[in-house]
Amino acid sequence: MAARSAIVTGAGSGIGCAIAIKFAAIGYAVTVNDLSLERAEAVALGIRTTGGTAVAVAGDVSREADVAAIYAAAVAVHGEASLLVNNAGIAHQALFENLTVEDFDRMFAVHVRGTFLMTKAVLPAMLSAGEGVIINIASQLGQIGGVELVHYSAAKAAIIGMTKALAREVSARGVRVNAVAPGPINTPLVMELSEDWRAAKRAGLPLGRFGEPEEVAETVAFLASPGASLFVGQTLGPNSGDVML
Repeated sequence: MAARSAIVTGAGSGIGCAIAIKFAAIGYAVTVNDLSLERAEAVALGIRTTGGTAVAVAGDVSREADVAAIYAAAVAVHGEASLLVNNAGIAHQALFENLTVEDFDRMFAVHVRGTFLMTKAVLPAMLSAGEGVIINIASQLGQIGGVELVHYSAAKAAIIGMTKALAREVSARGVRVNAVAPGPINTPLVMELSEDWRAAKRAGLPLGRFGEPEEVAETVAFLASPGASLFVGQTLGPNSGDVML
């Protein structure tokens, strides 16, 4: 296992991009995954231009064949991953009564099935090595719900549940599993939501502002660090005060 090799899914923009850049800056060889090879290449090139190590790999994490290809490409270039960040996600806004089965299934396919498949790919090598870190990007809406975002909230809640259950299975075998549940962040994904939704959300935040992707990346980096050695099955919330636990 490469001591500092990371796979970050959905890293072509937003939070995933910031996470990939952060880990490259602290010495990780990063596999940048995105649905778009062009976006992934742009991020990887930016990392290499500033002296980091990165490779771009396109793929849909909801598809088994794509996940196998992402994993194989990462291992071929950087060795077995010591860190996996399951960040890939999509957004879609609709009242529950207007949701279609296709809307619901696609949301769960990307967020939940994608997290499951990527984790299944990297976990055997981590368990064999007796070490590894898996960080799942959830959302504060998985904790409190969101109007016109029932399917998104449900998928993110599933990720939190998966994180807790897997942590109970593998922590004693050297693999730490945690989640990060950001609040609204200034990303292309959030910008897809209506201005009315964003304005109402912003007005209700104790901090009075949305977060930046780099602020979430700092939380993820902490969970991957030795300083977080006691954190297992936890969900940290850089959320502008939207959820207080």
